[in-house]
Amino acid sequence: MYVLFTDTDTDITPEVAAKYGYNLISMPYSIGDKEIRPYVDFDKFDSTEFYRSMRNGVLPKTGGLSPKTYYDYFAPFFKEGKDVLYVHFSAAMSGTFEALAIAVKQLKDEFPERTLYAVDTKGITIGSYNIVLEIGDLYLAGKTVEEIQKWAETEVDKFATYFFVEDLTFFKRSGRVSGMSAVMGNLFGIRPIITMNSEGKMVSFDKKKGNKNAVARLVELAEQLQDDIKGHRVILAHSDAAESAALLEKSLKEKFGEDLNVVHVDINPTAGSHCGPGGVGINFHAIHR
Repeated sequence: MYVLFTDTDTDITPEVAAKYGYNLISMPYSIGDKEIRPYVDFDKFDSTEFYRSMRNGVLPKTGGLSPKTYYDYFAPFFKEGKDVLYVHFSAAMSGTFEALAIAVKQLKDEFPERTLYAVDTKGITIGSYNIVLEIGDLYLAGKTVEEIQKWAETEVDKFATYFFVEDLTFFKRSGRVSGMSAVMGNLFGIRPIITMNSEGKMVSFDKKKGNKNAVARLVELAEQLQDDIKGHRVILAHSDAAESAALLEKSLKEKFGEDLNVVHVDINPTAGSHCGPGGVGINFHAIHR
């Protein structure tokens, strides 16, 4: 017997987590000296207010969890004789997984008969969310841990993520673009197209001028790379950029049909602390990332 875990960096909410049987790990961010844990310190994420506060100068910071925090999440289930399958955001993007490794060693020492399995989605926000839902479907269908891990070996790299942001200032803070690129990009309306590669890292892929051209590029990429796009969810997310997200959905349905299974999510505040407001992204089933 095993239980599912995921984390808030995958964009999942408590309501969706409960539907699939996921236990939810809260990944924190800080504003000033106050640490905030999503869905622990608040029940609902007010994305509009959060991103508008960033437009007005608030600069949230993020941090990882301690080994003890991870231990406290998993130990009660190990004590009940249950294994854990943790479907998490990209391990290549955070040092918090070093703390997870320490906790896993301690748990293994105390509960040698139990196992913590993991699926690295090699993504964050929508790049993880689609995979989390697919694995949730498999879990509800009664699949074993081994069957899910076998699925993940090939399928994780078949969910492609592409997104852009209006303001490069926040990417500059996180080292994603140079200072000059951020200044010039904001001045001339350049929208870098970012993707998640097969190593689970964010890389610059392309650039377009203006939101409409950037949206058109996302649709073009979906058309070029899609693999059975209608057989899977197409996840769209934004960080206070509802107009561009609506244009993206409209353009996708014009291309693929009104029956395209489009699901909207809000970019979670921990990841959003890095991308900032004005972000728009798509995740879809593809021939490759």
